[in-house]
Amino acid sequence: MNEKNEITPIDQFVIDYVIKLRGQKKLNQQDIAAILNVGRTFITNVESPKSRAKYNLTHIAKLADHFGMSPQDFLPKESIL
Repeated sequence: MNEKNEITPIDQFVIDYVIKLRGQKKLNQQDIAAILNVGRTFITNVESPKSRAKYNLTHIAKLADHFGMSPQDFLPKESIL
């Protein structure tokens, strides 16, 4: 994998957290896409290790608001690089 296709550890943490939350809430990719007002293919790309797509701070804020959480809940407790 070349460097420009790599996802940083913090981005991967957020992706994994959203996948876990999606499972806990029994939601599918389309449900998350609707919350974020994006296409389902964006979510598919975010969750694919072959893609560089990732959530941004606006996405995290929308998800946190929807689920009644803090954006901090989507981030690791300790710094990861």
